[in-house]
Amino acid sequence: MANLKDIRDRIKSVKSIQKVTKAMKMVAAAKMRRAQERMEQARPYSSSLSEVIEHLLPDIEIGRLPLLDLRKIQRKAYVVVCADRGLAGAFNSNLLKIAQREIDEFGKDKVDIFCIGKKARDYFAYRNYNIIESHIDFWAEMEFENAMMIGRSAIDHFTSGVVDEIHVVYNYFVNVAQQEVKSEILLPLNYESNKSGSKDRLYEPSKEELVNTLIPRHLNVQMWKYLLESYASEQAARMLSMENATSNAQDMIKDLTLQFNKARQASITTEMLEIVSGAEALD
Repeated sequence: MANLKDIRDRIKSVKSIQKVTKAMKMVAAAKMRRAQERMEQARPYSSSLSEVIEHLLPDIEIGRLPLLDLRKIQRKAYVVVCADRGLAGAFNSNLLKIAQREIDEFGKDKVDIFCIGKKARDYFAYRNYNIIESHIDFWAEMEFENAMMIGRSAIDHFTSGVVDEIHVVYNYFVNVAQQEVKSEILLPLNYESNKSGSKDRLYEPSKEELVNTLIPRHLNVQMWKYLLESYASEQAARMLSMENATSNAQDMIKDLTLQFNKARQASITTEMLEIVSGAEALD
């Protein structure tokens, strides 16, 4: 049985860790609330912008829009949106496993990867995947310009003909306790062709100019939404993970305290027996 000093040191160590996990939970909760507010603002804007574009497309010649060019899929690119840090449960590992499975099914030699976050970069670099770009250390001060920069690189990769399709793998924020890994096609844009246009409306400027202006903006907003969804999901996962760690630390402290009391009682009993034995020996 461990001596009293060892158990006391372990209790002290666990209490120190518990303070850290509790503080991390509170920090993650504050960051998650701010991220959730920004995410909930981006969702309706992204949806409305997509609806406007879809409403205009039936009345214009889609063949003149390179971002809607459907090609034979010979090479793909994946934008993998992960985190810079761990301590968020299975947040990173679940996403990376799904991304790797999709890439391997198509063929890793035919896939270019844009890594968002240190975890994604380190994971795919270690396994010798073809990483085109990696973006790290921007989450704390994330702005729309980050999304524009990442989106511009991915769009150029598609319009230049290097790849025929671009996927984005990210965590979708369902609620605080649930995040869902999603894989969506960013390019080429694919809208239903059976929707009727609006022949009775006049547009200034022309519909073609509107669509050519709105589609790049839509792609930037989509990338911004992916980043916001992922960041909110990361903070929610970290908050839940730290809450579980704090609870587990409390249970461990109870077990160690009980073990300490038993050891202390055994020590006292042993001392009493030694005193009684000594007294009897003197008689």
